Amino acid sequence: MQAHSDSSRRRFLRDASLAGLTFSIPSIVKAAYREEKAKKIALQPGDVVLFQGDSITDAGRKKDEKGSNNTAALGSGYAMLAGSELLLRHAGKNLQVYNKGISGNKVYQLAERWDADCLQLQPKVLSILIGVNDFWHTLTNGYKGTIETYRKDFTALLDRTKEKLPGVQLIIGEPFAVTGIKAVDDKWYPAFNDYREAARQIADKYDAVFIPYQKIFDKAQKSAPGAYWTGDGVHPTLAGAKLMAQAWLEAVKG
Repeated sequence: MQAHSDSSRRRFLRDASLAGLTFSIPSIVKAAYREEKAKKIALQPGDVVLFQGDSITDAGRKKDEKGSNNTAALGSGYAMLAGSELLLRHAGKNLQVYNKGISGNKVYQLAERWDADCLQLQPKVLSILIGVNDFWHTLTNGYKGTIETYRKDFTALLDRTKEKLPGVQLIIGEPFAVTGIKAVDDKWYPAFNDYREAARQIADKYDAVFIPYQKIFDKAQKSAPGAYWTGDGVHPTLAGAKLMAQAWLEAVKG
């Protein structure tokens, strides 16, 4: 009986260990990138790295802190986690990392502040995660934009960016949502999927690195339920922010 019990316990521990390896954050991210065959960017000494987007990027950052590599200015989300790891990995490159995400923003609101919050900073790496509000606010805030509005506004913003910053390396994050968690219900679908696909197409058009956040969050739910990764279906928890940061870092060489 004791031998049988010990054998069962060993099998349980082995299976648990294998499951942990299979569904660890690095393996989730790497699996998603392999499926996407995603390209990567290269960093050069002195590069300015800018995170842009809505509340997911903002993550409570202090807007009155203007400098780079500032903990308060980077917020408490994926941008801070990714930025801090980037600075650690590339300590000799004198990178300058900024976060200029603003809660509630849609693409047209990025455009309204783009000169000050992007072009004047002259980023060499520009990361944009935008789109969830372009859809969500049509359900909750009376916003009248459509998928065509999103696509037109986003391409106009990137045309303007490439004209002023022709050498910029672009990273575009996929808008994502976790179904069945508070804010995200059946009313989101299938329309929200069009925004995800539009972001992918825009990334292809502008030769940007595309981060498949939806695929990554979908895979992560094999390890823990959706509420573990996001509190409302949109905004990541601490674990979700780390998941996003790992995904972002996978887009960078070295």
